[in-house]
Amino acid sequence: MPGSTPPTPHDADRGFIAKLTPGVVRDAEGRTVWDADAYAFLDADCPPTAHPGLWRQSRLTAKQGLYEVVPGVYQVRGLDLSNITFVEGDRGVLVIDPLISAEVAAAALALYREHRGDRPVTGVLYTHSHIDHFGGVRGVADPADAAAGRLPVLAPAGFLEHAAGENVITGPAMSRRSVYMYGTALPTGPDGQIGCGLGQTTSRGSVGLIAPTVDVRATGQTETVDGIRMVFQLTPNTEAPAEMNIHFPALRLLCVAENACHTLHNVLTLRGALVRDPSAWARYLTETVRLFADDTDTVFASHHWPTWGQDRAARFLEEQRDAYAYLHDQCVRLINTGHTGAEIAEELRFPPALENAAHIGGYYGSLSHNAKAVYQRYMGWFDGNPAHLWQHPPREAALRYVEFMGGADAVVAKARTSYDRGDLRWAAEVLNHVVFADPEHAEARALQAATFERLGRGAECGPWRNFYLTGAAELRDGVRGAAGRGAPDIVAALTAEQIFRSMAVRIDGPRAAEAGRSLLRWEITRSGQRAPETWTLLLSNGALTPMPGDAPRGEAPHVTLRLDRSVLDEVVGRRTTFADAIGAGRITVTGDMGTLAAFGALLGRPDPGFAVVTP
Repeated sequence: MPGSTPPTPHDADRGFIAKLTPGVVRDAEGRTVWDADAYAFLDADCPPTAHPGLWRQSRLTAKQGLYEVVPGVYQVRGLDLSNITFVEGDRGVLVIDPLISAEVAAAALALYREHRGDRPVTGVLYTHSHIDHFGGVRGVADPADAAAGRLPVLAPAGFLEHAAGENVITGPAMSRRSVYMYGTALPTGPDGQIGCGLGQTTSRGSVGLIAPTVDVRATGQTETVDGIRMVFQLTPNTEAPAEMNIHFPALRLLCVAENACHTLHNVLTLRGALVRDPSAWARYLTETVRLFADDTDTVFASHHWPTWGQDRAARFLEEQRDAYAYLHDQCVRLINTGHTGAEIAEELRFPPALENAAHIGGYYGSLSHNAKAVYQRYMGWFDGNPAHLWQHPPREAALRYVEFMGGADAVVAKARTSYDRGDLRWAAEVLNHVVFADPEHAEARALQAATFERLGRGAECGPWRNFYLTGAAELRDGVRGAAGRGAPDIVAALTAEQIFRSMAVRIDGPRAAEAGRSLLRWEITRSGQRAPETWTLLLSNGALTPMPGDAPRGEAPHVTLRLDRSVLDEVVGRRTTFADAIGAGRITVTGDMGTLAAFGALLGRPDPGFAVVTP
């Protein structure tokens, strides 16, 4: 670009072999799944519409292509939120973390083969249970090979349960907030989405899952695949519920999954999740150093770029460890002196050695929202002040605030003064009251959008920028951003209990309580199983309780459904309906059809397009 400054040489450039050219991946219907070329604008100098730190981080994470980590180990980076890694064995290649979508994973494998030869995939390894580390597996492997024992698929213990079920209960809300977190509804460019700090954004192709064939159940467990010997360290409940690090002794190489990246990570991801444990995270990194540092010359992860050199690698791990330990311990210290989460977030700072470490910058997880997460983990939502014990909900509180402050027009006028003075945090707070009290107040919406825009442009944290700019866009243009596409493999991996629990949170409780008590028996058959899996659903007092086997005390069910698990998967995945499957004879029903009809009428369908910045 004319007038641009060439990027400074960096570890992110080391080992570069070739780009995917053009850097666009499309699906079978021609839809764009990934567009790396859209980020070419990052080659220019940082504009006033972005934080220099986030601009620099996005410039580094936008680098795409095939890279050599060490001889025999290669990564394709910049084709998804995460990296895919290829470890060459005696006959073929072990694939680590095959991205989100099959299309980008296949493109990465093709790029690798173009420069390293047409090696067969002889194994797949998932480092942890987040979708950006397994969803593209069908782009590199055939499920039939895994089922037949020809292809080992390795994963940490508990992987399948968490990979399939992590987003089941609150999936619609998490999906909605993911639009904000990754900025997927924003235009790509200096004024819009420039990245999220962990990578650029998420690919939009077809998602799959091949069930693991080899479970890693203990630290110190060793496995050899295609002549590649690996030593594992389990790290559950760190960055993911099921996660592991992998050491390659012959290569003096360590994969740290997502436990140590070139950013401060999230203790509580802004899309929503269970709060993670930074103390355990730090303890596992201490164990990582003890187990592997003396035998490691290179560390790489499932995001960003490797760290080379034994001393540099050890220091990288130790500083990452110290960051999570400091975050945890100092938050708890301040909790025990009476500080609230918001107060801790204002006060807490890393010591200089950590603050100056580029790989601990708040590009993805900020110290501010992580501090609040630690407070939430230990103390919950209530800060102990009785004034906060029984507050009005946002809409009702907004009406009262605006009335107290002299009406909507007066509040907007005062907020504009705060905006002009640069007190954007206060302007956003008071304008939020006006918008919730009077959603059609055009001046309030416009000024709040402008406030969010300025806050977003100044944010170093990628998700903060994306949240602010998406909020601004929705105030101006309404809700945008479609829900994610279905993933039949993930539905098929759910246990029956997970499916029934997902039904339980869709029950309209007040209406169900009026409907009274009912029992529904499910007999679910699977190919190759002699006996069906039997469950009883008890609807009582508005609550749905799944129970394996028969109803307690021998109580007879009101209705019994007999169906193959594949039919249940189609219904859950919204590829058919109960009514259509019954009509086609794929579900056999005995007993009271009225009970079944009443149950179906009580199941709501969440709307993933709910409002966020308006009531």
